[in-house]
Amino acid sequence: MMVVWVACAGSLGAVARFVVDGAIRHRRNTEFPWATVMINVTGSLILGFLVGVVLFHGAPREIQVIAGVGFCGGYTTFSTASMETIRLLQRRRYWAGLFNAIGTLVLTVAAAAAGMVVAAL
Repeated sequence: MMVVWVACAGSLGAVARFVVDGAIRHRRNTEFPWATVMINVTGSLILGFLVGVVLFHGAPREIQVIAGVGFCGGYTTFSTASMETIRLLQRRRYWAGLFNAIGTLVLTVAAAAAGMVVAAL
């Protein structure tokens, strides 16, 4: 039954990513992939919070599996971030590609840590 719940949550995450991506791209018409960065940062924040709730407050691990693996797994996208970095480098936008690669890594790790800190309060 857990597989069904993870699949449902993953579907919701993918739909949420599609909606958020479209909304951000509609507002920011730029070559830099701000939508993917924001999606990955917010997904990492949510996942950090979920892990913190389980670790620090004894919430059922199933919550972390369903919402973390399912929703956050469907919502965030490392593969898209990787391809967008490659596209920036192919267009000779080296600084933008470097910022996308390293900036996304730093921001997502910081967001995950912030989520855990908030959960610990």
